[in-house]
Amino acid sequence: MDVLRRLLPYLRPFRGQFLLGVITTFLASALDGVMVVVLVPLLKHLFGTAGPLGTGSTRLEELLDRVMDPLLAGATPDQAVGRIVVILVAGLLLKNLMGYATSQIRVGIQEGLVRELRVELFDHLLVMPLGFFQRTRGGQLVSTVITEVDQTKGVVTASLTTFFENLVLVGATLVILGLTSWRLTLVFLAAAPVLVVGIQVLLKRLRRHSRARAKERGSITAQLAERIGAIKLIRAYGAEARESESFARQADAYRKRVLRTQRYSSLTSPVSEVFGGIMLVLVIWAATKPGLVGGEPLSAEATIVFLVAALRLMRPLKAITQFPAALALALGSAEQVFALLDAMPGETPEPGEGEAAFSAAITYEGVGFSYDGESAVLRDVGFTLPRGQVFALVGPSGAGKTTLADLLPRFYDPTAGRITMDGVPLTRLTRRSLRALMGVVSQDTVLLNDTVHENIAYGTPGATRAEVEAAARAANAEEFILGLPERYDTMLGERGTRLSGGQRQRIAIARALLRDPPILILDEATSALDTESERLVQQAIDRLMADRTVLVIAHRLATVRNADQILVLEDGRLVGRGTHEELYAGGGTYRRLYDLQFHAPEGAAVG
Repeated sequence: MDVLRRLLPYLRPFRGQFLLGVITTFLASALDGVMVVVLVPLLKHLFGTAGPLGTGSTRLEELLDRVMDPLLAGATPDQAVGRIVVILVAGLLLKNLMGYATSQIRVGIQEGLVRELRVELFDHLLVMPLGFFQRTRGGQLVSTVITEVDQTKGVVTASLTTFFENLVLVGATLVILGLTSWRLTLVFLAAAPVLVVGIQVLLKRLRRHSRARAKERGSITAQLAERIGAIKLIRAYGAEARESESFARQADAYRKRVLRTQRYSSLTSPVSEVFGGIMLVLVIWAATKPGLVGGEPLSAEATIVFLVAALRLMRPLKAITQFPAALALALGSAEQVFALLDAMPGETPEPGEGEAAFSAAITYEGVGFSYDGESAVLRDVGFTLPRGQVFALVGPSGAGKTTLADLLPRFYDPTAGRITMDGVPLTRLTRRSLRALMGVVSQDTVLLNDTVHENIAYGTPGATRAEVEAAARAANAEEFILGLPERYDTMLGERGTRLSGGQRQRIAIARALLRDPPILILDEATSALDTESERLVQQAIDRLMADRTVLVIAHRLATVRNADQILVLEDGRLVGRGTHEELYAGGGTYRRLYDLQFHAPEGAAVG
């Protein structure tokens, strides 16, 4: 019920459509009942009978006389049958028109609900802390946003169609049954509590299995997405057979979970159908017993109408008994959706945060950081980066260089100390305004499955083609772009797979050049490139760094020899700072790293 209450606000924007759907549903269901009643005069004229329908049917006869007599006045038996048939056909057409309208309204509400939930989930993911994505499998998130949200719309189907429509049908049919013979109707309904109790026993297990099925579905989606992304690794190590076996086990686990869920979901239908069949046999027997129907037996046409109505009652009764099952499946998926929405966001604006401005210096004051709250990645790091200068971060792998740079755009906030911009702590500045001052170029270049133009203009959406081309020229990217099939309109594929590493880096540099940020963060921007690509990328980086404040991380120390200051990190601590000449002359970590790179035997490992 808590999950259902949380879903209701998402349906409020569609309350007008929902009300219209209720009206069309009611009309369709009412017309369904009217057509059953109209069978009585049709059968009378076909059988040529004019007697009473039987004890207990007086009100039904009076109602039919008031409605049908004006329509059949002065008609011969054949003409009367023809008019009744026309009424039945018109009713059938109108009923199905209302049913079609109901289905369209239902789909509109369903897809509106799905859209609202998907957009809210995506917006929520955009402000989740980066650590959340490191802990959570991407496929699991995709499964929640796509599959579980889509399953949640079953709440609308269950409420508007499965429940309300069939409830109206049951109500209208019971009125007809009661008007025909209220005693038989009581006999028919006497065993209903038995059915309800039996269905509730099934539902307890169904709810448990539906939640487990949602989790299994997320796991198999996550495994699939992960392995597709690692297809080169799988082939390189000949792991196809092993991965196939692993995926088969996962698929089999999901299959078993679906079978368990479906076992209880499907059981509601045969249980209710067997119940209905037994009751119909009971009705036929009881209709011939004057003692049970309160006097003389029902006439043939009254018995036929009662049976037709009772038969028509089976489908909505069965659907209503399945309503809790359908609702349980939908709410099982909704639980997964709300569990993700309940995860605490990490990048929501805080009261009092202002707009960032940069004119003097960025200062790290005793900065410490830990990802898990226990092991420190950074310890008491302090330095000042004046505007217009280039500071380089060097050190062995795992020293904390990338973490130190990630604190500047507030991808994370320090767990100790603080960082200030012109004396204002970064935590008092909005992330959006702070990041607007920065450009980031990293070793792991991220390109989208879009055109070259859109990838370069990603950080500057309003950029013209001329501005994009100028940035590409400055980044040494224009030559290879002009060689692409559609030049700047070429689709690059997922993660830019059509380009080499050096080409992807130059696209990223062009993106940063176009944004023209006053602060630049370069994280291993020339790592893992061949000599020619490195030369072209380094030329582009030199243009990008001109007249900017730069924080650059590099393993290749030759690329940072001309930095204004080099900061040496080791084990999360700042163990040295100065120019290349000062640090080399002073020995220590920097000199050891430099000698390893330029004087070590070929093949020696360097951090």
